[in-house]
Amino acid sequence: MEPSRFRNQAMGRLVPAIADGRTCWGFVPNALPHSIVYSPHLGTAISDATIAVGQLAGLAAQIPNPHLLLGPFIRREAVLSSRIEGTRTSIEELYAYEAQLSFPGMEPEQGTDPQEVFNYVRALEHGLKRLDTLPCSLRLIRELHSNLLRGVRGRDRDPGNFRRQQNWIPLPENLVDGNYVPPPVPEMEVALSEFERYLHEEDVHCKLVRIAMLHYQFECIHPFLDGNGRVGRLLISLLLVHWGLLPLPLLYLSAFFEANRMEYYSRLWAASSRGEITEWVEFFLRGVAEQALDAANRVRALQALQISWKARLTSQRAPSTALQLVDILFESPVITIPEAMRRLELNSYHSARRQVERLVEEGILKPVDDRSYGKLFLAEKVMTTIQA
Repeated sequence: MEPSRFRNQAMGRLVPAIADGRTCWGFVPNALPHSIVYSPHLGTAISDATIAVGQLAGLAAQIPNPHLLLGPFIRREAVLSSRIEGTRTSIEELYAYEAQLSFPGMEPEQGTDPQEVFNYVRALEHGLKRLDTLPCSLRLIRELHSNLLRGVRGRDRDPGNFRRQQNWIPLPENLVDGNYVPPPVPEMEVALSEFERYLHEEDVHCKLVRIAMLHYQFECIHPFLDGNGRVGRLLISLLLVHWGLLPLPLLYLSAFFEANRMEYYSRLWAASSRGEITEWVEFFLRGVAEQALDAANRVRALQALQISWKARLTSQRAPSTALQLVDILFESPVITIPEAMRRLELNSYHSARRQVERLVEEGILKPVDDRSYGKLFLAEKVMTTIQA
């Protein structure tokens, strides 16, 4: 990184570093909180994001069993967040992978793209569970990283441990020539300690602004040899729940970051090199508002679909197991007969098959393939609503 490009030291300083055997400059961000100019434009962004998140939280509180809708949202985020890192797996492929994990004799190949995406699901679910006993902290962040890289690409990059050597990040050529070099290890350790302190203390900024600054700070520190982007996005979702902004992790920013990839990188770079942290926060809050509204629309669409299917089956005097199976499809829209048998707590494979076939006849489920063993069934409208 060229020192001449860092015209403003409000956000941090450059220090000598050695990356890949070459002497260079590393960026050390100043401790949080950063100074923000509360312009009318930023005030509008805060208001829009706060209202949108509040509406999503209110909607989630009104749903009788919102946990049923959580699975598709988590998996959509896992697919989109991993796509930013170059992992190409569809939601259907992810669900098929998970179905095979629970089907005897059909263990999928390890180290594949679907496993990488599934690890993201596992890391997020682990983080949500740990929040019951452990606050957002460096320890939790290391646990997320360990789950994320287990058995996949990056497993040789010291999963679960902060880096012990210098790393660097290639920047898009049309943004700036060269690489971004995070702080050297000694400065990184100090920055992480300051980062954790800020996680546990209150300040004058509202929580959404604090999350925006924490995401910027984490990306600047880049404390792992691999997986930093995914961990940083996981942390956003966990903080929204941990700080009481949402009852469930229904809001994710990967879709916004992917759709605005160049602006995302340029805003981070401008914050560090020119001190434009206010502009970064405004960009982040715009994403929060857009994705909160998007999530609310998806929740309403899934809820309407669920009500419609159950009303149709009820009018036909369908057994309660058929209605239960409909609920299960909103949690897992790809299913096998053995999995339906397990989830419905039935003792008979024939009984489970009968309920699956009934939903096939109703057009709720459709077979994915023609194989007789391990056949997958898809709730296509649920999947379409998730991906639309």
